[in-house]
Amino acid sequence: MRDSCKVSIVLLLVLINGVLGDNPYRFFTWKITYGDIYPLGVKQQGILINGQFPGPHIDAVTNDNIIISVFNYLREPFLISWNGVQQRKNSYQDGVIGTTCPIPPGKNFTYIIQVKDQIGSFYYFPSLAFHKAAGAFGAIRVWSRPRIPVPFPSPDGDFWLLAGDWYKTNHYVLRRLLEAGRNIPFPDGVLINGRGWGGNTFTVQPGKTYRFRISNVGTATTLNFRIQGHTMKLVEVEGSHTIQNVYTSLDVHLGQSYSVLVTANQAPQDYYIVVSSRFTRKVLTTTSILHYSNSRRGVSGPAPSGPTLNIASSLFQARTIKRNLTASGPRPNPQGSYHYGLIKPARTIMLANSAPWINGKQRYAVNGASFVAPDTPLKLADYFKIPGVFNLGSIPTNPPGGNGGYLTTSVMAANFREFIEIVFQNWENSVQSWHISGYSFFVVGMDGGQWTQGSRSKYNLRDAVSRSTVQVYPRAWTAIYIALDNVGMWNIRSENWARQYLGQQFYLRVYTSSTSYRDEYPPPKNALMCGRARGRHTRPF
Repeated sequence: MRDSCKVSIVLLLVLINGVLGDNPYRFFTWKITYGDIYPLGVKQQGILINGQFPGPHIDAVTNDNIIISVFNYLREPFLISWNGVQQRKNSYQDGVIGTTCPIPPGKNFTYIIQVKDQIGSFYYFPSLAFHKAAGAFGAIRVWSRPRIPVPFPSPDGDFWLLAGDWYKTNHYVLRRLLEAGRNIPFPDGVLINGRGWGGNTFTVQPGKTYRFRISNVGTATTLNFRIQGHTMKLVEVEGSHTIQNVYTSLDVHLGQSYSVLVTANQAPQDYYIVVSSRFTRKVLTTTSILHYSNSRRGVSGPAPSGPTLNIASSLFQARTIKRNLTASGPRPNPQGSYHYGLIKPARTIMLANSAPWINGKQRYAVNGASFVAPDTPLKLADYFKIPGVFNLGSIPTNPPGGNGGYLTTSVMAANFREFIEIVFQNWENSVQSWHISGYSFFVVGMDGGQWTQGSRSKYNLRDAVSRSTVQVYPRAWTAIYIALDNVGMWNIRSENWARQYLGQQFYLRVYTSSTSYRDEYPPPKNALMCGRARGRHTRPF
């Protein structure tokens, strides 16, 4: 199974042809297996990476090349996607069903990824078959290059918190419920780094400052994060340095990542780190421990409660998260040197989520289109010009009205270097969380009710945060500006995994007629070929 010779040849070709440049390479070998896990005290079938749950962290520096050989020992196809990693000019590596052939059981595939012009906190996850509810997720840290200034002193430690709601039910049972057109139940609990109540301890030295990177890797609920007796200074959101506001608690919506600085400036004892569900009638809560190294006293009293159903406070907090215009990003020039607010969008796309019943089953849709996975990845069908896999325009650019829906492999057309406005309109009673692969976008506005052209008067056209995942509150809208500077086939999806699984996603085809590698790489030479692309070849070298 380990075809090391083939992998070596692929890497040699990459090096010779300079596709990924002269930046350092970091190599990983991952074995994907089933394994027994007990995160909520009940035996479950987990999906492990090298025997670990969660999977191993990835550490890289801006522009590093990450080479990950994934060996699938499961009894079913498997893929990993890289939440927030932009895969510049290289959408085949995104690891979702519309770009990449699944890794068959007993086979392997080597991802070749460059974290081009990126810094910050991200994570990876399994993208197929509701595997996300079984594990195989982990953290990605992309550090700034040594000579690039960072807008805060180097912290004395760096901790990851992968938090998410969790089910005691095995993932394949949940999947069967969805495929039968039924809703899955409310989650059973919340995990931090794969463990339940009190399962993790983070040791700190008195007087020192630590960076906590928090990602919501769950499938269903927004989470609120807080540390008993301590404040948090926000410094980074999904690759953007932020204005350094101080918070006592922080809402982290599905798929989102934040970095905060916490100073150990309280009396030496143990304190609760608390994560609880937000906007849910039944509140799920879990804890970890912040342990002072000289503490002789454990946690005391109940874990501090957090906000629950109130939306106004969450909306207010979201509006305070802004970009630090004077700080450097992955490059030395200030983040504020790109004046997005002075660019007039070429057009507006409005995306409305809905929950139609189609053919007697619960589905979810975008502008009435409920996504059906193709038999051939869209990226391959587009590259090889294979007819009949998808049709551009299969999803409208505005909601059609009405409550109905239809099944389709939905792909929307867009042009390279277009600058557009996207409005997410939510008429449902639940918070939505949207992710756009391959991009970081500016969150220029959000408010309640129906978006109108007059809503633009409320836009932040100066220092809106740039990120890849954004929330839309119930019966509300969120507007973003996005520069389409990354050619490829890119997934726009709900981060609520049941909704994503049942159709609330589509692909944006960012097109150029150019065939230059300066604009887009072809599928890699080691690309798996499946469906109607089986037997074809990609690069001539």
